[in-house]
Order: sequence, then C-alpha cells, then structure tokens
Amino acid sequence: MSDSPLSLHAQIDWDEQGRPHSRQYDDVYFSREDGIDETVHVFIEQNRLRQRFAELPPHACLVIGETGFGTGMNFFCAWQLFDELAHADARLHFVSVEKYPLTRDDLARAMQLWPQFAAYTGPLLEQYVAIHPGFQQFSLDGGRVTLTLMIGDALEQLPQLDARIDAWFLDGFAPAKNPDMWTPELFAQLARLSHAGTTLGTFTTTGWVRRSLVEAGFTMKKVPGLGKKWEVMHGHYSAEPAALPAPWYARPAAPPGPREALVIGAGLAGSATAASLAARGWQVSVLERHDGPAQEASGNPQGVLYLKLSAHGTALSQMILAGFGYTRRWLQRLQRGQAWDDCGVLQLAFDDKEAERQAKLAAAFDSSLLQVLDRDQAQAVAGVALPAGGLFYPEGGWVHPPALCQAQLGHPRIRLLSHANVLELRKADGLWQAWDGERLLASAPLVVLAGAAEVRNFPACAGLPLKRIRGQITRLPATEASRALQTVVCAEGYVAPPRGDEHTLGASFDFHSQDTTPTLAEHKGNLALLDEISTDLAERLAVGKLAVEQLQGRAAFRCTSPDYLPIVGPVADTETFNEAYAVLARDARQVPDIACPWLEGLYVNSGHGSRGLITAPLSGELIAAWVSGEPLPVARAVAEACHPNRFALRRLIRGK
Repeated sequence: MSDSPLSLHAQIDWDEQGRPHSRQYDDVYFSREDGIDETVHVFIEQNRLRQRFAELPPHACLVIGETGFGTGMNFFCAWQLFDELAHADARLHFVSVEKYPLTRDDLARAMQLWPQFAAYTGPLLEQYVAIHPGFQQFSLDGGRVTLTLMIGDALEQLPQLDARIDAWFLDGFAPAKNPDMWTPELFAQLARLSHAGTTLGTFTTTGWVRRSLVEAGFTMKKVPGLGKKWEVMHGHYSAEPAALPAPWYARPAAPPGPREALVIGAGLAGSATAASLAARGWQVSVLERHDGPAQEASGNPQGVLYLKLSAHGTALSQMILAGFGYTRRWLQRLQRGQAWDDCGVLQLAFDDKEAERQAKLAAAFDSSLLQVLDRDQAQAVAGVALPAGGLFYPEGGWVHPPALCQAQLGHPRIRLLSHANVLELRKADGLWQAWDGERLLASAPLVVLAGAAEVRNFPACAGLPLKRIRGQITRLPATEASRALQTVVCAEGYVAPPRGDEHTLGASFDFHSQDTTPTLAEHKGNLALLDEISTDLAERLAVGKLAVEQLQGRAAFRCTSPDYLPIVGPVADTETFNEAYAVLARDARQVPDIACPWLEGLYVNSGHGSRGLITAPLSGELIAAWVSGEPLPVARAVAEACHPNRFALRRLIRGK
C-alpha cells in the first residue's frame, strides 16, 4: 500500500492488547475499557433503536447516518440489534462517511476483537474490496441490510448525499483531535438530511458542539454517561426540513398498489434492476423477448472491468468508481475462474498522449486502484512481451456476463418470462400492462425499461438520444503458449486470459451496420488489434496459421448516450414537461414551483455503452433507491447527470 500523500488508507498502530490507534489523529478508535458498551449507550440507547427496530413494519427501511466509520463497530452493533429485533421484511440502510478507510488486513485484525459479531463481520470482510473515493455501496444479508460508505472528507461527501436520515451517530475522533469533524458547516449538513422524527446521539458534551447543533436546528439534552464519560448527549431535529431539489430531479412518490414490478429486458441492466427491487421486497417479473437472459450485448463470453477514468472527478468518473466497487463486491459471490477472474487489467500507453493521460491519473488516485508500470514491469505482470508499459488496475479483470445475469435473476422473488416480446405498454386501473400484440403478458404498478436502445420503441422514451454501436468479438482457441497471458491487456482493443479453452479478443466499433452476423472483415480487424497489443501473444496464438474464415465470434449492439453516461431514473411526460417548464427557455435560472409530470411508476435503465459491467449493477440499485425513497447510492450530482430528464431540460434551455 502506498504511503504517499495520496494514500487513502488509515495509518494504524496496534497496542499490546491488539487495539488500533490512529496515527493520522493520534487517537484511539474506541474506548479501551468498554467500547461496545459505550456504543450501545451513546448511539443505540440515545436513538431509541431497540424500540424503533422492533416497531418497523414490513418493507419499511430505517436509515442511520454516521460521521466516522472507523473499524465499523457501531455498524456491527446496530446490525446485530436490527437482526434480533426487526421484522424479517424490514430493512436497515446504514450510511457512513470515512476519510481514511482501514485496509482489508487492518479491518480483519480489528474484527478479531469482537468474536460476538462474527456473523456480521465475516460477510462485510468478504465484500471489502475496491474501497475507493466517493460512494461505495455494500449489499448484505441478502439485501436486507445496505451499507453505503462515503470515502473522503465529511464536508466534501455529506453535501453530495441524497437521503432522509432517521438516526444520527455523531462519532469520529474527539473534537480536540479532529476539529474538522465538529463544525457548524458539518452540522448544517446533518440538518439538511434530517426530518421531524430524526434523532441524534453523541459521546461529546463540549459546549460549542452543543451550541452549534442547536443553531443547526437540533434540540439537545445532556444525559448521564457510562464509565469515564460523565455525560453524553442526545437530541432530535426540531427545525423546518430542508428545501427539496429542483422539481424535475425530485423523487416521484412510490407507485401505489402491490409491491409488484415488471422489468423489460434480461441483460445486465434488467437483471441488476430486478435483483435490487427483489432485495427490497418487490415481486418482479422480467420479460425477455429471447429464450433466456443475456442474449444480446450481455451475452459475450468475456467482458472487461475496464475503468476509463478522468483525473478531474467528472460525474462519469464518479459513477465508474462507485460502479466498479459495487460490481466487484457482487462478483465475490460467484465462482472465480468460470464466472469472473480478478486477474487485473493493463491499459497500454500506446502513444505519448495516452502516457500523459495515465500519468495524470496516477497523480490523482491511490496506488491500490491503479499503478503506472514501465515496459519491463508490464511484461512481468502480463506474462507476454509488450510494445510499451501502461496503467495497471490490480482489482480489475474479466467477467462472464451471462453468469452475472443468471446469479442476479436467481432471487426467489424474481420470475423470468422468456419469449415475452413487449410491443406496447398501456396504463389501466393504476397498473402498467405489457402487451405483445393482442396478448397481455403481465401487469404491475411499476415498470422498468431496460432493453438498451429498444426502450425508444415506447413513446415515453422515444425522445431519448440513444445510439446503437455494433461490436464484434473474436473467440480464439487457447494454446499452451498463449496460457502464459496473466492479465487482460487493452490498447485500441482488448484480449483476455483464457476462460476455459478460449481467449476473447475484441471489439470492433461499427456505427452503421445493423446486422448481427459476424463478418470476416471484423475478425481480421480484431486480429490487427491483437497485433498492436502484443505480436508475441499473436505468435503464441499461432494467428498466422488460423483459417480466418473458420473463426468463431459474435456481434451485438452497445447502446450509448451522447454524454456517455447511462440513462437511469424516473420518466416524465415529455409534452406536459415542456409546457410546465417553458419559462426555462427564457431564463435557465428559474426553478418554477410546479411538480414534475411523472409517468407514475415508469422508470428506465439504459445507455451503458461498453461499460455495462461497471455501471449497470449500480444503476439497478439507483432505480431501487428512487422507487423506495432510500438513500441514493451515488452523489446527488451523479444521479442528476444520469437522469432521463437531463435531455428534455437541455432542449428547453437551448430553445430546441
């Protein structure tokens, strides 16, 4: 792990009893004598969580917000109690901010101190990979518990959070050691995220902390403490709730009626959406026009977890970083070697411009995410001779997309209807009906369109600027010599280590052809891409001896948007939208107080381009969060950048 100034992780010393001490803050993570008892007294009792967990109705979700995740002890205490007391169909969503997350080894070491939490620490540790800056979401206990970690400075992360917090754990190192965590600015963010029923517990009774919380809108009271702490504080939010976002980005009300949903399309986006809804108690019917899932772009034998990032923290870059972590944690549940492999991804610095871009990324991100390798280092990692060094992503790799789709569709609340070609949606008696000509396929109050560019066949999405780009992959039989390839290598194309007995090589870009029959010309083009990646590997694959006309492959369509961000969220009625917000054409700064004309219960998840493995699973969580009113799994600005309404808004403002 890098100890550079950019190092992301906590620097920890361990005392003779094996307890962690932060070098960054020169403070302990929890009380040496009675850490768990203190957590229970300060956070569980002061927020009345025993009673609140026990009273949670089915499908309700209690949201806890925390400042300072640390070793996760508060989270494990809350989860254990929730598990004991809450209804089996209730949910817990725990949102916590952490500037310096522990490394996996340090977290595992801290967890050994609490054998009584083994049922909770183990599942988190299993998923504790790809912990990088920004929002990182974990799905635990079959989706009954969600943990959203915001990695970074609290005052940078909390303003990006879209959530309604029910109970605050105001934690973090002591005010004297970490004053940045106890400021009026931070308390203003707690207030923004609170509502009339929000409670708060904290171990500190420092006068200026109490006064600042009161100024922010909390009614605070000192109560007897525990052990060495004479007093602690609890309180509740008693001021006016914060203003809502602009109406065209506000949350629609959840559709009334039974918790039943239709998802149209069983590729990566549809499968992920179905899994996220099912985890929240929805009965989901997935309608797929083919005879099974992952038949189109999601059906390739190997897809690459490739992070095309920007050093400038753009919305797309934030989405990719959050999505990469979420997908990697999903993959931990699947069989390595058959369904996926974290063999790493090497992006060659094939020209000066690319080398310059890679150097900027290396300066912006921690070495646990990416590392610049010279040519010798790159060849050692790849196992074959290469024309250049490049940027190595050690946590990347390849995925067999059909395996991911099958796993996500395996939830007991999901039924897959194959040969179900939805040609029309009609609304009747509050339900969306999916019709194939004269045949009614299914109906539900909620429908999510996840059929790539085909979503435009439905009038509500006809205006979405989606384009199809044909891509062809080539399947190459592995040889004894080609098995030396240890990692995915990318330049203009990519080649992966073998899955079973073949390598995947690709992929072409064709903006014009609408045919899915593989062509000889594109196989030849892919072989030329291979030559640019590694002539050594091309020789190991005996490419010169291959009969090109006998090569196997498959072609499918990527579906992409003009800004390369996916299109994820609720759908509005275009005509009424244009009338309601016509004033924006004259003055883009206006925010008319007019509710957005949502098409109630209609959502879309599309436009993932060649990044579907990274953005589609998290987009399923984003849809589920929109629908259920839960904390969004990405920064508010990222959700807005992915929102379907962004295009209608831009057209209005530009007067088109």
